[in-house]
Amino acid sequence: MTDEGQQGAAGVTSSRRRRWHKWPWILLGVLLIPALGFAAWTAIALSYSYSTGDRAGYIQKLSHKGWICKTWEGELAMANLPGTMPQIFSFTVRSDSVAHIIEQNAGKQVSLTYEQHRGVPTACFGETEYFVTRVNRIGQ
Repeated sequence: MTDEGQQGAAGVTSSRRRRWHKWPWILLGVLLIPALGFAAWTAIALSYSYSTGDRAGYIQKLSHKGWICKTWEGELAMANLPGTMPQIFSFTVRSDSVAHIIEQNAGKQVSLTYEQHRGVPTACFGETEYFVTRVNRIGQ
């Protein structure tokens, strides 16, 4: 082979190497950009609350559930008028200390302070969009 033939073959292999070295970057971009977008969306959805408020009623249920991500899920029975069917307010508790206070007050009348976080992408943070942050016992 002549010198020109060797240079041509070397040029082909070096361009193949350059193309080969682009694949990890392309693969990293395809995987990393959606993962960063998902993480940013989750952080925004959990840090900003859509609304806040209080609900009063009787703690009907509280359970620690989930396959991988364990969350505290509960129900508050709100009776508007005596003799009427209560409305059920489903909520999530992210703090173990707040969940234990709710457990101690099961069946008793309480006031729950909550934050509503809309658009939380997975059920790993809770099954509902209402996250209880504080519990106050009513009528001791």
